[in-house]
Amino acid sequence: MPAMWWVLGVVAAVVLLAAYLGWTAHRVERVHVRAQSAERALDAHLMRRAAAAAVVAEQSDIIELYAAARLALDADPGERESAENDLTRQLQVVAFSGPDPATRTLLATSRRVVLARQVHTDLVRDALTARRRPLVRALRMARQYPRPQYFDIEEPPMPAAVPVPAPAPAVPATPLEPV
Repeated sequence: MPAMWWVLGVVAAVVLLAAYLGWTAHRVERVHVRAQSAERALDAHLMRRAAAAAVVAEQSDIIELYAAARLALDADPGERESAENDLTRQLQVVAFSGPDPATRTLLATSRRVVLARQVHTDLVRDALTARRRPLVRALRMARQYPRPQYFDIEEPPMPAAVPVPAPAPAVPATPLEPV
């Protein structure tokens, strides 16, 4: 009878260890998938911002901003951070005014870039922290995922929203006659 308790104890310990290892492997996978998704989202927001900057530059006839936006749109992955930093510097120099839709779109996409970069940075930090855990390194649980990289661009200031004029209240053209 005592041997049965030892066997039962060993089986329980193996089951708990397997459950913990499975949970850890799933956590490593989840954090890497989320970091990859955040990288794709940041890339999409950066492309939208560059496209919106190109439109505003064309409408306002700002050659430097247009050149920086085109470089950001056409940059290779190795040159992307530099091109985005140039675009950010050009956007900081230009004073935007007016409630036109292109400017509002540029300001909205710039705000989204700031938020997407913060999310991306947080998730990359989490993934790198998960990779540094001794058990994860010993069992090489993260070997199938590429090492996440920070996207180092200057932190653009959150641009203020352009005020949109309120529509005039609807006034009937002719007064209503009593019935």
